[in-house]
Amino acid sequence: MSLLNRQILRLKRSDSAFARFLKRVHYRWYYPALPPLPRLLMPVLRLVYNFHFLTIRVFRWVLAVFYRNPLFQSKCASFGRGVFIGGLPFVTGPVEIHIGNGAILSEKVSILSGRILERPQLVLKDHAGIGINTIIVVNREVIIEEHAIISWDCRISDSDGHPREADLRAAGKPPAAKDILPVRIGRYAWIGNGSYIMKGVTIGEGAIVGANSVVISNIPPYSLAMGNPAEVILRNFGLPSTARKKPPIPEPAPPS
Repeated sequence: MSLLNRQILRLKRSDSAFARFLKRVHYRWYYPALPPLPRLLMPVLRLVYNFHFLTIRVFRWVLAVFYRNPLFQSKCASFGRGVFIGGLPFVTGPVEIHIGNGAILSEKVSILSGRILERPQLVLKDHAGIGINTIIVVNREVIIEEHAIISWDCRISDSDGHPREADLRAAGKPPAAKDILPVRIGRYAWIGNGSYIMKGVTIGEGAIVGANSVVISNIPPYSLAMGNPAEVILRNFGLPSTARKKPPIPEPAPPS
């Protein structure tokens, strides 16, 4: 330990008046604070506060419309209207991207594809959404249908990224074509944050996958699944409101 570090450690352990004073100064340096301000200043400060966040929102809007959106469009094979780009997605590989109307891509979205098969495709249909820090690996096909929502920190992959055989993994070989299986997430489905959707999985229409689940098999429509590996907990869950409505029971006719 250097002389400087020994002196700092001795000061931290000391309980002298001088040491306590230096600790207070150090604390206020890292955690600055002010006493309560006069109420007369509050209206002006409130305007400054609102202007601060308004400026950020305006800057983000300009950045999205005139920078992120055009650049991302250049990477897409087709691109719909009203698409929101929260942050410029990172795209690598020869993936063919199709974006539908009203789709949402949040910040820190990554779309990764190796050069294994020809024309791997990512299809994000109308009004589908991808949350912050989500990674999608596409080597064959990943389809996210209408109004499906992928929450934040999710991982979707149509392959393992490596062969199953140990010697081929050690040799750095790509996975075999038979081990690259398409992924489909049905319309109105909800994928909870931190979930992993593995190769060959189909998430049924309106299904809900609980947070931090690992899905390795198909999930039926309108069911709730969770766990590692994910298991179906409830069926007929989250049905549309119209599906639950029953026709009224007719009242008996009055006796004649």
